[in-house]
Amino acid sequence: MNAELIGALEQLEHERGISKEILLQAIEQALVSAYRRNFGSAQNVRVHVDRETGDIKVYAQKTVVETVTDPRLEISLEEARTKDPSVQPGDVFEIEVQHRDFGRIAAQTAKQVVVQRIREAERGIVYEEFSSREGDIVSGQVARQDRATRTVFVDLGKNVEGILLAQEQIPGEKLVEGQTIKAYVIDVKKTSKGPTISLSRTHPGLLRRLFELEVPEIHDGIVEVKAIAREAGARSKIAVYSRVENVDPIGSCVGPRGMRVQNIVNELQGEKIDIVKWDPDPAVFVANALSPARVVSVDVDEAARIARVVVPDYQLSLAIGKEGQNARLAAKLTGWKIDIRSESQARSGYWGSPEGERQV
Repeated sequence: MNAELIGALEQLEHERGISKEILLQAIEQALVSAYRRNFGSAQNVRVHVDRETGDIKVYAQKTVVETVTDPRLEISLEEARTKDPSVQPGDVFEIEVQHRDFGRIAAQTAKQVVVQRIREAERGIVYEEFSSREGDIVSGQVARQDRATRTVFVDLGKNVEGILLAQEQIPGEKLVEGQTIKAYVIDVKKTSKGPTISLSRTHPGLLRRLFELEVPEIHDGIVEVKAIAREAGARSKIAVYSRVENVDPIGSCVGPRGMRVQNIVNELQGEKIDIVKWDPDPAVFVANALSPARVVSVDVDEAARIARVVVPDYQLSLAIGKEGQNARLAAKLTGWKIDIRSESQARSGYWGSPEGERQV
């Protein structure tokens, strides 16, 4: 067993990068506890595993004293000097002790320690891998669901599961076991049971990463995503800008026959996506953000960060959107409060209610 132990530890060090010395130290510490537990020893002991042969020896540690009051913890100076003439009172003297059954106990204990350290090392590897992927996309298969909490567990491979809480799932989306999905890594935490990987399907970062995957111009830095506003499962707006004059940022994102954006829409279960052109002029940007509505004019109040928008009468409901969604997303995208009125209202001097549907 001893030679096999050293061989196994050397193999682990080579294959998994787990230090042989660290494992041996852990085994020695575990053997001390195992010795005390199995032999009811109150004395101090030290266990040594030979680094070459794997031989295991147990030493009782006793304090050298003139007069012994507790033979379990002390040894007389006279007795100690029969074995080591140089010993002095107060020194710690070691005596090798042997128990017939300790070999079997040692083998079991060593196996448990090695298995535990392998698990810890694997958890550490998983943590390092996924902690570096916070803010990135991962693909996995739906493994199972907790119907009580609606939590979905996603198999990410290598016996690693991600957790998709109910609030991080796209509203109305029905996920089934075995389905392959993409999710955004929002957080990775260390726990006693291994790393916890929290996923999201609603985070705006998912939309950004999906565009980076689908649009080479974004991946290469030619087209830049400037802002995203998202209401997961319903509608999103994304503002893009081209660093190269002759590259159309919107056309790049839409792709040939609309395939690029359609792939993203399919991944997000039909979520509508408005792609708008970012502009350094806030008035132009606000007008673009209200797409697909056509804007007649935009007047911006820099101090209050309010944009007052005028649209054709027949475009008012389109600009505001169902339940104010289009205007609300435009406001999130641009970072401006947006007041919208029709041309006829502008001519009459009427301004929408500050709490009503025309202001976001």
